[in-house]
Amino acid sequence: MREILPKDDEKILADGNINNDTNEDGTIFIPMLALKGLTVFPGNKITFDVGREKSIKALEKAMGTDSKIFLVTQKSVSVDDPNEDDVFKMGTICQVKQLMRFTDDRLRVLVEGIKKAEIIEISEQEPFLSAKVLEIDDEKPEEDEKEKLEALFRTFLKILDEYEKLNPKVIGETIKLLLDIEDIRHFTYEAASILPIGFEQKQTLLEEATTQSRLESLLLMLSKELEIFRLEKEIAAKVQKQLETLHKEQFLREQIKVIQNELGEGDSSGLSEYKSKIEAAELPLEVKEKAIKELGRLERMNSGYAEAQILRTYLDLILDLPWSISTEESDDLIKAEEILNRDHYGLEKVKERILEYLAVNKFKKSLHGPIICLLGPPGVGKTSIARSIAESLNRKYVRMSLGGMKDEAEIRGHRKTYIGAMPGRIITSIKTAGSNNPLILLDEIDKLGNDYKGDPSSALLEVLDSEQNSTFRDNFLELPFDLSKVLFMTTANGYEGIPRALLDRMEVIEVSSYTDEEKFNIAKKYLFPKQVEIHGLSIMNITIDDDAIFDVINGYTSEAGVRNLERECATICRKIARALAMTKRKSYKVSQANLIKLLGSKKRLNNKALEKDEIGVATGLAWTSVGGVTLSIEVNVLPGTGRIDLTGRLGDVMKESAKAALSYIRSRADSFGIEQNFYEKHDIHIHIPEGGTPKDGPSAGITMATAIVSALTGNPVKKTVAMTGEITLRGKVLPIGGLKEKSLAALRIGIKTIIIPIDNKKDVEELPASVKKGIKFIYAQHMDEVLKIALCRNVFKTNLSKASGNDILVKHSTQTPEINVENVNIDLM
Repeated sequence: MREILPKDDEKILADGNINNDTNEDGTIFIPMLALKGLTVFPGNKITFDVGREKSIKALEKAMGTDSKIFLVTQKSVSVDDPNEDDVFKMGTICQVKQLMRFTDDRLRVLVEGIKKAEIIEISEQEPFLSAKVLEIDDEKPEEDEKEKLEALFRTFLKILDEYEKLNPKVIGETIKLLLDIEDIRHFTYEAASILPIGFEQKQTLLEEATTQSRLESLLLMLSKELEIFRLEKEIAAKVQKQLETLHKEQFLREQIKVIQNELGEGDSSGLSEYKSKIEAAELPLEVKEKAIKELGRLERMNSGYAEAQILRTYLDLILDLPWSISTEESDDLIKAEEILNRDHYGLEKVKERILEYLAVNKFKKSLHGPIICLLGPPGVGKTSIARSIAESLNRKYVRMSLGGMKDEAEIRGHRKTYIGAMPGRIITSIKTAGSNNPLILLDEIDKLGNDYKGDPSSALLEVLDSEQNSTFRDNFLELPFDLSKVLFMTTANGYEGIPRALLDRMEVIEVSSYTDEEKFNIAKKYLFPKQVEIHGLSIMNITIDDDAIFDVINGYTSEAGVRNLERECATICRKIARALAMTKRKSYKVSQANLIKLLGSKKRLNNKALEKDEIGVATGLAWTSVGGVTLSIEVNVLPGTGRIDLTGRLGDVMKESAKAALSYIRSRADSFGIEQNFYEKHDIHIHIPEGGTPKDGPSAGITMATAIVSALTGNPVKKTVAMTGEITLRGKVLPIGGLKEKSLAALRIGIKTIIIPIDNKKDVEELPASVKKGIKFIYAQHMDEVLKIALCRNVFKTNLSKASGNDILVKHSTQTPEINVENVNIDLM
């Protein structure tokens, strides 16, 4: 077993004790030299150059006494004049063995480490550093620790041997000298000095208190270095192998190319095939010249280059695009009408517009494709009708979803200089269609977004402009492509999300919500037979009553379109399929009696008309994303201080309508027989039920005004009358939107009379015949006309009335009481 300690425990080397003056506390004063990026261990012999003036003077002082000097490592190599905070506490007392002067300001010195020492303080700064240090000895190992130390030593030798085999150039020459050292403590110092580690790690080894802890740290550091070196060798080997493979393939390709040229067999890279395709293709002159130019670049380029693959992709795109390929457009109006009627019930305006386009195109073949935007609520068939239009026109159909698109490059493509560049979705859609006159549906155009990557709506401006899109340039293609023959159609749920510039380029066709009759026909003719087939059933052994279909529409769905209606039809088919599979029944009939068994309890409870004429309650009409609804607007007059309260989650626009209605009423108080100081003694509370649903919009203005007048005068509102319209301060009735949906809602609950603005008279003509037959429309231009029709008694020129048992006193004022309501949201048109 190797010696654990030297024979003389007080020495590390044979040089003996340090001969500086020793203080009573065991410390000594000694010249000090700070080293940059260098750590000296006891027993090490090391040569280094000295250039700093203080360092030279410290060496001269040491040589003038006992040749002993204290060497300590700087924490940072960038410090030129270090102080006590700039150096580590632990250093090594060394013997200066040799001193050689190169110039007056540069020395080379050979030192040998003697013993570790710790700085107590730096006693002098000028003319050189001098420190008060305390000599440090490693702690002596216990007897039971010597075997563990020997085991650590042997493990270290094994790892050192592995490291030498992998990297013999680094420490191979010095390992032989290292293995001859008998003393383990000396061995650890020598090993620490030769390992390829940083001076911070070496400083850590110097500061270890015991030989065992130093050996453990050495073992850990060497293991890490060994693992890192193994990984470096593996990575280098893989890189070298890949380079060799690449060079080999390149060399073989060049040889094959030369051999094939000698044999006259052409090239294997497919360049001759590109040439023949370019010559055979009916390309525009500019496109053909560009293709030939890029092919020439590809021929001169090494096939292993990344750009070569980009050029191949580019040439493939040019050859795949239908520059001169068109489908022969059908101008058979009868066949087109049959296809449209076959696939869709209703949607007369859309069908009429398409047939008009066909009729004009029949006489003028060069007609530019119009940009049609189908605007309407979800589920009314906007996307599916585009497919039917493509079939009726004999055009290829491609759908392109714009929902959530934020990158302009999605439209225009990426430039070829970028890695992974590709053409935009417009050019890709043309390529997919295989013709230059397809129908491209830009779905959900109102859902476009934008961010730092660009604004896709701006890129669509050129695409959707029939005067500009004949020379559309994709960033990847870099050639003009004629989009004027393409029939673009777009869909949107509302005007709000469509950029104004795009909206100006499109012809908007509104696809309104379906009536119950239309939903019935769609379910009976399309949805239910479709779901029967999907679920593996036969229309021969499953039937559904008409009344049951109406029950599904009114009791289980609440929407403008028919998506939920189709889901309910699918649910019915699944239930029936299970019933037929588990029993011996061969057929099943769906009726009102067994509908609850199939679908459960009704999910939708329709509003009912007022049961009697009531004071302060008026029926209004509203439009929502799922169709029209009716609103019962309630007004109470209470003793108070003239405060106006609105409840029911009303938005800012509806609050303003309430203010306008109140101002109109106060300006007409004399005509209504209301005294002018009522707001000083009474509060007015306006409430719209279903308070959990946000509501907003101006169309409830005349309804709120009617309910307020009724409450103030005690004059009941007719239960059979509903109304919708915006009110001004002067009492004028302004037009509204969503008349069809609102009329359907009124008809559904049994309302027979609707008061609407006179400016909406033109919209009544476009309503379904069933609506016009079931409802009487009364046109109003002023609020006075609305009150005459809606109230049970004549409200004008009457005496003071009582409302809800309270005397009504009104004081005329030009101010409107403040409305104390929380800000909320909903939409009434």
